[in-house]
Amino acid sequence: FIFLFFYSNLFFSQNLYNPQQLYETPGGLFDEDSVREIYLDFYDPNYQNYLVNAWFYNPDERIPAKLTLNGEVYDSVGVRYKGNSTFCLPNDNNSPKVPYNIDMNYFIGGQKLLGYKKMKLANAWMDATFVKQIVSSNIYRRYLPTGESNIVKLYAQGNYVGAYVNDESINKQFLEKHFDEKSGPLFKCDNIDRFCDTANAPTAMPPNLYYMGDDTTLYYNSYDMKSDHGWQELVHLIKTIDLDFENIDSVLNVDRTLWAFAVNQVIQNLDCYNTYYIHNYYLYQTKDGLFQMIPWDLDNSFAGAIMGWDFWNPSNIYEYDPYYSGGPYTGPGGTPQPYEARPLLQKLLDNDHYRKIYTAHLRTIIEESLDTAIIRQNINNLQSLAHDAVDQDNNKVFSINEYYDNTENAIWASFGWGFGGIISTINERKIFLLNHPEISLTPPNID
Repeated sequence: FIFLFFYSNLFFSQNLYNPQQLYETPGGLFDEDSVREIYLDFYDPNYQNYLVNAWFYNPDERIPAKLTLNGEVYDSVGVRYKGNSTFCLPNDNNSPKVPYNIDMNYFIGGQKLLGYKKMKLANAWMDATFVKQIVSSNIYRRYLPTGESNIVKLYAQGNYVGAYVNDESINKQFLEKHFDEKSGPLFKCDNIDRFCDTANAPTAMPPNLYYMGDDTTLYYNSYDMKSDHGWQELVHLIKTIDLDFENIDSVLNVDRTLWAFAVNQVIQNLDCYNTYYIHNYYLYQTKDGLFQMIPWDLDNSFAGAIMGWDFWNPSNIYEYDPYYSGGPYTGPGGTPQPYEARPLLQKLLDNDHYRKIYTAHLRTIIEESLDTAIIRQNINNLQSLAHDAVDQDNNKVFSINEYYDNTENAIWASFGWGFGGIISTINERKIFLLNHPEISLTPPNID
């Protein structure tokens, strides 16, 4: 949209974010219209052992493979394994169904797949429905830039590996599409801690935006820089949050951040900054100097596996406090508990103005995006399309009955963990939020 502002004899135009104009066209790589078949043929027959070893000891290393889609062959694409728990769990069980990161132009410059340079294939290892990532991203993208996803079938060396969730990479292509620029500082906010092989691994500060000092090297283990520069800019953001919060709107797109926090809470994404584990988001600084929060890795939405349910009462999950701001935190001048701290979240929610905006966003999302009839139709379309791909996937964790049942209801797996159902979580969460003493207040009339 372009809005024109008139003042005396002058007028100014402002380009406003319209997410519905920025997502995939029919037939595009992330369109939900079909389940594409991706074939990878590695030149090294020992590729699995090589890539597993690289994941542990040289995680950025890629090896070449031939990729085929719709009969078209792409030579020498760069492939590596990705993920953390979703790599460790299948790998520890000797399953070949680990997540993939495919770079189309790693060895051959300019090579793209249906216009994209990268594919990130998530294995849905802890999502019986295969659609939590997709359904949740369809909600997030109504309020802030979010990657797209769909379901594909993956073959390696001619053998069917299984059904995967094809996630859009948060890279320069994504930035250019959503911000009309791509040269600013970009950080993936995940620390170096690993789910497996942790005997000798250091414990790093989570990416909680906690100020540890001006030395940029103090942040290297907590944030992963994806751009050519940006450490000083990131530390300036963190320092402003912790020591100069009254100027937060000069370094952070506060409203978009509040939208991200609100969606996280409404749809029970329990694996992000303002819920349980502090990670799974990107930060990008646009040319106006503001950092933008970008959600990532949404498969634990709708009360996913992250809480286990083996030691939690489900009502404790559905009634997760939307204003929870982490463990005790007093800032650098007091007695901080840095590993539990969420200084950005705490300070936003302690500010009466920002708290009211956040509350209004919660109401908007509940009213606009929790229509179970619409969500159920989206799920039915996706799962009907992917039924054969999932049914034939002999490497999946859950049964085909659980594939359908977990969309409506919580399920308890044979290994003792529970997984929230999409519809049951929405229904329970909506009841709790609408009766919350702050959210249930009558909002003002605006005219």
